[in-house]
Formats: sequence, structure tokens, C-alpha cells
Amino acid sequence: MPPEKKEVRPSSRGGRARTPAFLKNQRGVKNWKEASAWLEWRGIEDIECITPDQAGVARGKMMPSKKFTSNTSLALPSAVFMTTISGGYPEDGNGFHYPEDDGDLKLLPDLSTLTVVPWEEDPTAAVICDLVHQDGRSVEFTPRNVLKRVLAAYDERGLKPVVAPEIEFYLVRKNPDPDYPLTPPVGRSGRPIGGGAGYSIAGVNEFDELIDDIYHFSERQGLEIDTLIHEEGAGQLEINLRHGNPIELADQVFMFKRTIREAALKHEIYATFMAKPIQGQPGSAMHIHQSVVDKKTGKNIFSAEDGSETDAFFHFIGGMQKHVPNALVMLAPYVNSYRRLTQQASAPVNNKWGYDNRTTAFRVPRSDPAARRVENRIPSSDANPYLALAASLACGLVGMNNKIKAEPPVLTTANADEIDLPRGLLEAVGLFEDDKELGAILGTSFAATYTAIKRAEFETFMEVISPWEREYLLLNV
Repeated sequence: MPPEKKEVRPSSRGGRARTPAFLKNQRGVKNWKEASAWLEWRGIEDIECITPDQAGVARGKMMPSKKFTSNTSLALPSAVFMTTISGGYPEDGNGFHYPEDDGDLKLLPDLSTLTVVPWEEDPTAAVICDLVHQDGRSVEFTPRNVLKRVLAAYDERGLKPVVAPEIEFYLVRKNPDPDYPLTPPVGRSGRPIGGGAGYSIAGVNEFDELIDDIYHFSERQGLEIDTLIHEEGAGQLEINLRHGNPIELADQVFMFKRTIREAALKHEIYATFMAKPIQGQPGSAMHIHQSVVDKKTGKNIFSAEDGSETDAFFHFIGGMQKHVPNALVMLAPYVNSYRRLTQQASAPVNNKWGYDNRTTAFRVPRSDPAARRVENRIPSSDANPYLALAASLACGLVGMNNKIKAEPPVLTTANADEIDLPRGLLEAVGLFEDDKELGAILGTSFAATYTAIKRAEFETFMEVISPWEREYLLLNV
């Protein structure tokens, strides 16, 4: 860990000059000149140039900081963004074609994301990168660019979305053998953590030192945690982030996942963002609060001058009701994701909406008119944050563009009714592929690539024989 820096430094005239403010920024600089000074001031030796792949996994290259600031050209093979979660590649077909040359894509560092990597022993920094083709064109199928494409569609209408994600995750005992089920960790009391501890301060206190590390690592990176709570599951926590720009918030979720995993490993346990890691325990969600602001006035377009709901508010919900089931594969991207989406569980399996109704897919929290927003409760925490935000916002935009009417709000429990969502990954892929309007907003190249990856992942899953099959079929059929 680099030493603390003093607030002043010697000037060329022999006096003492005040340290430029940007050097003390925990996160981000404006240009390459500032980046060089920022890195030098902190004694940074190595740089991680990272970008999220389709799964939200950090991919990239590490290099000495001096090489990073010397106009070095960075590149990654295009195949990185066509890889399944198990490391395989999809077959050609249904609009997807694997590039024969597997050519390089250029990495463009976004210097506004430059930050330290606080868990590394040697002074290290990280920067999130965008991808472009060799001729400078944006790469349509990379996740950060998909979200930027959706935001550009809002911008064309003079609108700016505002989001606030909430991320649930489990702490579990180390499990090097995947054949064994995951189990809750042992807290400071020396006993395994039990369930039913929703909002329990004692439950949070079981992991005081780990949570201190999460806060410390986050502060060093300029990541802002709004609140942290213990959820219902055994060893299940939730972090809420402050509302803001979707790209910035997706970046924060991307970095938070790395941060939380590293903090947990420091304490010899795992942090997992699987949607349903432990049988019999609640699943983990990534709820997304969404509102839309008029760029000229800065006002929330979901609220009229008299404080009432606007047509845009109802059309946004209508778009989500109609198109989110088709976009579910981006919100629930793995076979395990659908184990969370079951009837009468804490996760919604409908496309209904309601005022402060947690059994609906789309909840409108109680708030003053300026803060009126729609919470999408369907996404699971295993979703790539860039793609989950892109999908959710795209559905709302289609609703506003086409003036889709929302159904009446649900005033009772909605999760005991019939299931309105796809029941599995393959069905979700088919619905996504058929929604051409949604695909046009997200990008046809992305849609073809993503569906090919998900089909390949499903086929890999089908090769595995589960304990259920051995228990009930081995001697009975």
C-alpha cells in the first residue's frame, strides 16, 4: 500500500505549493497529463486496463504505469466477448458468425474511472476501458457500449435516465469442490450463520472486520455505498448505491463485485453473486431504481407540475410490462437464475406493477413527486450490470416511444398467480431473439452474439448429471 501523501510539495521557486486538487481525487482524472501526475504522486507501479465481458467478468491487460502513459496501443481479441462462462465458444448460426481472423479490438481507457486497487500489495491502479474497431468505430456487441447505445437513444429524445442499483450477495464458506453444496460461513460468534436475519444489525456485526474492509476498499476507490443491510438469507447481505448516471453506476457495480470478492477472500470466505447459491434460501437480486429526467429542465418526466403521474410514467411501465419478459435473458442470464424465479418466493415471477408492492415485478416506492421512480425487481445479482441496465431502460424507452399503456396497478399479492415470465434459459433466449424492436435498440450484432453464447451455455449445462437425477432416477426408472 503506497504511503500517505502530504498536502504540499516544494515549488520551483523554493517555496511550498499547494497540491493540485485532482491529485487527491480517489476516482478519475480529466486527461493524460493529469493521469501521469496522479499515478506518479501515488507511486503507482502497475496498471490494470480492464473491461467487462458478456458475463461481467473483468478482462484486460496489466502493464507498468510508465508504459501506460507512453501512448501504448492496447488491444484484446474479439473472441473475448464471444466466450461462454465456461470458456467455450458458440457455434455459428441464427445471425451469429465467429470472425475468421479473430482480429484485435482496441482498448480505450476511460480516465474518469482511474482508481487504485487497494487489495494489491504493490501500488496498483485500474482503469475501465471501452472497445473500438481498428478504424475507431464503436464495437456494438461489448456490454459497456450496449449501455451507451441505449443512453444515446434517450439522448436523442432530450432525456437522461437516472438509476440506483441494489446488489444482494451471499457470504459462504470456501468450497473448492463444486460437487458439494455451499454452506453459510462462521461469523465472529463462532457459529454458522442462520437465515431469517433480515435487517438484523447483529447479523451485520457477525462480519464486522470484513465489512470494514469493504468500506475501506470502497473509499479508496471512490465508490459510494448508500446503505448496507443483512438480508433474509443465511449470510446474505445487500449494498445500495446512490442514484446517478447509468454508465457510472454500472461501473460501480462492476468494481463493487471485485471489491467484495477480494474483501471476502482476505477473510478466508467466498462472496458469491449467484442468483440461487443455497437450496432453501432466498435468491439474490439486483433491483434497479429508474427515473428519467428532461435534459433541458432537469425535471423528472414521471411527475407533472401538480405532482401527479404523467403519461410518460405510465408508458415507461407499459413498455416494461410488455418487453421485460422478452429481455429476461439479460436480467436472468444463467440456468441458475431461474431457480430464484419461483412462485411465492421473494422474487417476482410476474410482469405486474404496484405502489410500494414488493410482490410485483415493477414497484413504485413511496416518494415525493421529484423522486418518483420505478423499481425493476426482476434482475438477479448474477446479471452483468451494464446489460441489465441496458435491457431495463430499453424496455421503458420502447414503452414511451410507442405510448404503450400500463395495466392497472396491483393492490394485492401478485406472486401467487400464474407465472408471466419464461421458466428457463432456452425459452428466454427464444423470446429475446423474436423481439426485433428491442434488438434494434440494443444492437443486432449484440443480440446475435448474446443469444449464441446463451444457447452454448445451456448445451454445456445439459451435459451435467445432477444429484436430483441420481437420487430419483438411478433405481426407480
